[in-house]
Formats: sequence, C-alpha cells, structure tokens
Amino acid sequence: MKFSEYVQYDGLGLAQLVKNKEIQAVELLELALERSAQVNPKLNAIIIPMHEQAKQRTKQNLSGPFAGVPFLVKDLFQEYQGVPTSYGSHSLKRINYTPDFNAEIVNRWEKAGIISFGRTNTPEFGIKGITEPDAWGACHNPWNLKHNSGGSSGGSASAVAGGIVPIAGAGDGGGSIRIPASYCGLFGLKPSRGRTPWGPQYSEAMHGAAMQHVLCKTVRDSAAMLDAVQGPEQSSLFTIQAPDQKYLDIIQQSPKKLKIAFNTQSPIGTKVSNDAIQAIQQTAKLLESLGHIVVEDRPKIDGLALAKDFITTWFSQFSYMQAQIKQMTGSTDQDFELDSIALAAFGAKTTATEYIHNLNNWGLYSTQMNIFFEKYDLYLTPTTASVAPKNGEIATPAWQKPILKGLLKLGKAHYLAQGKLVEKMVQDNLSWVPFTQLANVTGLPAMSVPLYWNKHGLPLGSQFIAPFGREDRLLQLAAQLEQAQPWMPQYKKISL
Repeated sequence: MKFSEYVQYDGLGLAQLVKNKEIQAVELLELALERSAQVNPKLNAIIIPMHEQAKQRTKQNLSGPFAGVPFLVKDLFQEYQGVPTSYGSHSLKRINYTPDFNAEIVNRWEKAGIISFGRTNTPEFGIKGITEPDAWGACHNPWNLKHNSGGSSGGSASAVAGGIVPIAGAGDGGGSIRIPASYCGLFGLKPSRGRTPWGPQYSEAMHGAAMQHVLCKTVRDSAAMLDAVQGPEQSSLFTIQAPDQKYLDIIQQSPKKLKIAFNTQSPIGTKVSNDAIQAIQQTAKLLESLGHIVVEDRPKIDGLALAKDFITTWFSQFSYMQAQIKQMTGSTDQDFELDSIALAAFGAKTTATEYIHNLNNWGLYSTQMNIFFEKYDLYLTPTTASVAPKNGEIATPAWQKPILKGLLKLGKAHYLAQGKLVEKMVQDNLSWVPFTQLANVTGLPAMSVPLYWNKHGLPLGSQFIAPFGREDRLLQLAAQLEQAQPWMPQYKKISL
C-alpha cells in the first residue's frame, strides 16, 4: 500500500483490510511511521515515541473493531505502562516520570485492537486552548504550519489531519477535543459526563467536566470507538445508561426532523470573526435543506458568569494538581510555566465557600439547559470564535508578565483575580474559545463538525450541544451532515 492509499481510509476501513488479510498490521504501522518521519519534524505532533512497544504489539493476535490500526495517545491522563509521560511539563519531563500502569481508557482502546506508537503534544497540564508548551515547543497546524493546532489535544489533531493516523486519543475539559477539531478540520465528540472511564487514578475529572474520547476523520470511527470504550468501571461515581443500539448502527439511520437553536454571539461579549458567523450561517442553510427547523435563540445563561465559575473551579483544581506534582517530583516553581504558576496561585486562594458557590452555579446552568432543551433538540454555535491562531499569537499579555512575576515573588499573585481584573483575564483567556465551556460545565455531550473552510484554506467547526446522554442524536446528525457535505476530500489539499 502507498501512502496515497493509506490516507484515504479511516480507522474502520484500515481494520477491514487487516481482517480481510489484504494487508498486515505491521505494514500499516510501517506506513504510519514513514509518514511520521516525513511530517512530524514539521508538525511537532508526536513528542514521545513508542515504536518498540508498537512493533511488539503487531505480533499479537489482535481483535476488536480497530484491530491493527495505528494510533496515538495524548500525553495527558492517558498513561501507558512503562512509557515516559510528561503532561506537557518540565516538572515531569525532568524526572522522566514513567507510570507503572495503564489508564483504563488506554486498556479499552487496546481491547478495540489499536496499535499505539507514540504520545502526542499537549499544553502544560492541558490548561490552554493552544499547544505551545515550553517543555516541547509549539504544535503546528497541517493546513498552515504558521498556525497552531489548538489545545489541549493539539498533537493528536495535528497527527490525524496530517495523515499520520486516522484516529487518536484526546480529552476535553473545556473544549480540548472540539477546539483542535475546529482548527484542524476534524470530527470531535465530547461525550456526556461519565460516558467514558477515568480510572484507575480518578473517579472523574473536574466534577465530570473533563471527558476522554478521540479525534478522527469520520463520524463512524468516533461512533465505533465510543461503542468500544463506553461504560463504568470500579472507579466510576455513577453509571450512565447506554443506548439500546450500538452507535455504529444508529448512524446508519437518518435522524428525525430536528428543531435546532443557533447563536453566533460570544457568551462573554468578545469578538466573533466573520468566518465563525459564515460557518454557522452555512451550516444552518445545510440543516434546513435536510429538512430540519433552525431558529436563532440562546439559553438564558449569563455567559460571563459561567466563564468565571468555570475559571475559578479550573484554577482551584489545577492548584491541587500542581501541589500533588510538586510533592511527587520535588519540583519547584522553576519547573512550571509562568502562566501555570499564576493559575495555581489564584486557585490556592479560593475559599471552600467560594468553591462550593461556583459548583452550585454549575447545577443552575444545567437546569437552564434542561429547560432550553424542552423547546429544542440541539443547540448550534461556532466551535471557536475564529480559525486557528498563529503560533505565538496567544500569549500572556505583556502587561501581565512583570506584574505576575512581582506578585508571585511577594506571594500575592491571587490579587490579580480580584475585582474587574478577573473579567479581563477571563476575556483574555477565553476570547478565542468562548463557546465550548458550556458543555463541560453542564456535562452535556457536544461535537465539532468540519463544515467550513475559509478563503485561505483554514477550517472552522460547527458545534452542536445535545441533552444529557444523547450522543446518539449528535452522531446521527453528524453522519447525515457528513453524507450531505463530505469533508474527507478536503484533506487532499494538505501539502506537507
């Protein structure tokens, strides 16, 4: 098989070739490694190779829907026994941290038959919507190498869009599957709270806001992988009911006539690009042509208040994580990025009462979405406020750096999170990606569908949010959209 043939298949397609004995798993791995050697120096998507482990795995009698398919895991929460893991940080990279266990999501991917041959680039501890960690360097976007691939699953997105693998591991705590899917022209689904496992380290991450799944080129790959990995384990806090049919079967059926609300205004009052507006206008027309009802409306939620509550909980959670890392590794502040140190300092000063207040508000937002979905089947927004930023374009504002350093030295960095400054920080941090946090805070399933490319050839996704547990509705609609406006041919335009 030539690369020109390899790249035309999705994961299920490659697995079928292996099953039919038209190609061997080791040959697919060789193709993936060859493509990686060719383009990864340009993309910086794969940062920790696992070539020997992968070659050994090709000798096993693999089974499952993705048996023999080359795969990559994200270098964040997707631990692989005996493989160095950094979480995008010098603090773990410095000590060559090597876990002695597999994350449960990795176990389930392996039961599905995949062959992992590397770990992908991610921002430090996944705390940004771009992938530019000091520890590994920026991850470049295959559509234009001057642009970033997004975050925090940026390396996985870059590798899939760049033709290295058809599917790769990803995670989403504030948009980290959907943001890189938008920037890299991929399909990305964030499952409902509790749908996929977090063990053995955690029962859930950030009160269920963060979920693990994959980034891929086709809807059916996402559906089949969700079939393979969904369901509770010993660490799970609660069980979410699976649909009566497999997702892979559900997407073979056309969705019912849906009533879909759409909105293009930033929930935090920041600018939304013409590209984002055009993307949703075009998506709305496509939906109407398929027989769906599209209405401009939005839930009765104060978007800036939700963003503050998300940020406060996120900072507090990260403060705890950083303290755990310091204790485990003996790291000091010098081993973390300035932004990470500042976020942890803010979070450390959040009182228990403030934290519980924020968390209680999360429940109020969920109530408002439940009310909203009594009227509508889905909610449509741009996934991101613009196409992918250029590398280095999103950075800590120059005015913040000397203030942060000074306040950190005095142990008073949390002062920046008081008063009106916190609003400015929220808007600075989330202005590029103001639409995705809603689904994380409420635990709702959401997806980014690649339906728009601008005149410069850069993609921008359309985000759909569904009622809790209704991944079936999302995937069914996505399959209909994929058939009506196929995006696979777009990948042929990538030249690396």
